[in-house]
Amino acid sequence: MLRSATLAVLALSTSALSTSALSQTVPPAATQAAPAPATGQTTQEGTQQAPATPTPPPLNPAELNAKRTAPLLADQAAMKAHVLFLASDAMKGREAGSPEFDIAAQYVAAQFYAAGLKPGGDNGGYLQRVPLTTYRAAEKGTASWTPRRGTVQPLVFGEDIVTSAVPDRAETNVTAPVVFVGYGIDAPSLGQADYKGVDVRGKIVAVLPGSPARLGGEERAFFGSAGTKAALAAAHGAVGLIQIDMPRASGRRRPFAMLARGFDAPRMTWAGPEGRGSTPTPTTPVLGTLSQSGTAKLFGAAWARVMKASEATTPRYKPIAAAGTLTIASKTSFAPAASSNVIGIIPGSDPALKDQVVVLSAHLDHIGVSPERPGAQPGADRINNGALDNAIGIASLIEEAKRFTGDIAKGSTAPRRTIMFLAVTGEEKGLVGSDYFANHSTVPLANIVADVNLDMPILLYPFEDMIVYGAERSTLGPIVRKAVNSVNVDLSPDPMPEEAIFVRSDHFRFVQKGVPSVFLWPGQKGPGKAAVADFMGNRYHRPGDDLAQPILWDQGVRFVGVNYAIAREIADGDQRPVWNKGDYFGTLYKGPMAK
Repeated sequence: MLRSATLAVLALSTSALSTSALSQTVPPAATQAAPAPATGQTTQEGTQQAPATPTPPPLNPAELNAKRTAPLLADQAAMKAHVLFLASDAMKGREAGSPEFDIAAQYVAAQFYAAGLKPGGDNGGYLQRVPLTTYRAAEKGTASWTPRRGTVQPLVFGEDIVTSAVPDRAETNVTAPVVFVGYGIDAPSLGQADYKGVDVRGKIVAVLPGSPARLGGEERAFFGSAGTKAALAAAHGAVGLIQIDMPRASGRRRPFAMLARGFDAPRMTWAGPEGRGSTPTPTTPVLGTLSQSGTAKLFGAAWARVMKASEATTPRYKPIAAAGTLTIASKTSFAPAASSNVIGIIPGSDPALKDQVVVLSAHLDHIGVSPERPGAQPGADRINNGALDNAIGIASLIEEAKRFTGDIAKGSTAPRRTIMFLAVTGEEKGLVGSDYFANHSTVPLANIVADVNLDMPILLYPFEDMIVYGAERSTLGPIVRKAVNSVNVDLSPDPMPEEAIFVRSDHFRFVQKGVPSVFLWPGQKGPGKAAVADFMGNRYHRPGDDLAQPILWDQGVRFVGVNYAIAREIADGDQRPVWNKGDYFGTLYKGPMAK
């Protein structure tokens, strides 16, 4: 799953939850998003994790093998076997674009074949090729400010400005007037209309990071991303967007100088035919980040008034047109790569509904091998195995497919609608594989009626309830509740709304195409809360997410059972799912709406 501090949802015309689930175009620390799962130590990416609690001594090889090979019931052993392979050290963390990811994709394709799924990828196979590109700033960009009455003033890189790599341009050169538009949010229905009465056509918009605290967690994270802000700026005719670095009381803030040191950090997205990166806002690139000193050079005394306004509990900002023009020039380099989504199909049985498709998705990739850090112990484990994130989600997807085809083989009727099993690449890079699929669907996009996403089920405790993110937004809610209750499990509300999890995983790429979607997690009743906090604070996106964890495989079987019941209920329902009337995301993306 994407870190909350790397949200990158590219809105409106989209493609992040990148560094980004919300933007693939900005330096990693330039966005302000929902709080990280824990606080404490600052990572290389500028996010924070809880200080690691003392860990028990590592098992010796014999003890480790005894743990890995302990006998289990057949259904539990089948699930564990997938994770044993996918989360092994040999897979080196399954990073998108790596040879090890390709091996993992072939493994999933073979399992789909063994389960009896029909191929749903390219050229009659199970794989959908996803062209990738790694892009980065080729050099430090240049910038200057020309006052309406005065001489050109260079802006110093690392002191006044840090320019950004632009995913779809080798060279970027923009000269235009600048208008400050507060948070850069245009959502009158939510009480935030920063563009009201402002003409930004042909101009660069300067925006504050993040979004107002009064917005709900999901909407707040969505509108806080640079990608969403760029899409809104593009809709208003702006030719570029620049963010403003703001002082924050939170310890999560990364110094501007550190942002400058990471200016050329590599980012990944899917590539177009010419080999450059994709972006939903080709006319409005994210150009970089201004420091406080750089911003003051543009806006003069008016900026002091903005900073005074920012001290209010609920600050309100007025637009300001800077008196002059800003010039920014930068270069971006590209390195090609490739990966694959894996797609299997169970054709629908109802002549009237078989063309409709229910997608069951999970991401196959993880974050690879961590760089060697100064001062680390020699031989320290650097492989991020990703057992729970998300080898176990893929194992659940495979076992769910086997349950469908096994029931059909025993005489059960095939589902009325077609079911697609989709293992995507690049989730950890910013929902890249799911975005590629959403823009290059192997079935007509209009035929996809729902997505049910499986990402990082934390199966370390006997779960007593389920959390289904997005259930309250569409008619999937009652369907999910019925299915969950059928296996004697309660449905609980989101216990961490501030984490904005609904916009942080692959299902959101379907949401952005208007498709009602949900994301499933075991709930946090009973022992769940402490177990989730321990995992998120000590093993999430770390080498400790491996098979040494006390994974409860019987709970994996229960999780598959719940997922199966949900998918079956959706696939066999008389009516296709629709968004609840007035739902914000359903309205924004013009999805089918309840009357």
